[in-house]
Amino acid sequence: LAATAPKVAGQAFNVALNARTTLNELFNHLRDRLVPYYPHLKNIEPEYRDYRAGDVMHSQAEIGKAEKLLGYAPTHSVAQGLDLAMEFYRSSSGRPAL
Repeated sequence: LAATAPKVAGQAFNVALNARTTLNELFNHLRDRLVPYYPHLKNIEPEYRDYRAGDVMHSQAEIGKAEKLLGYAPTHSVAQGLDLAMEFYRSSSGRPAL
């Protein structure tokens, strides 16, 4: 959209869901999608470390500018996007399907 929209050349846009996803949720999404191909990951758990200076505790992209100037609207959830990405990487990796 940004490449074809008038009067926005050179501008940066946040393209996201406008929703929060925790690292724990992302970990679970990824694990759930990998387990069918790597069963040994079934019981894997995240490893937590102490907070470090500069770590981002909470983050949510502001997509208002992209909505207003580009007509952007999210079409997929994180889970749906990961499903598509997993399918893409599995089909285009150059290796047999896992």
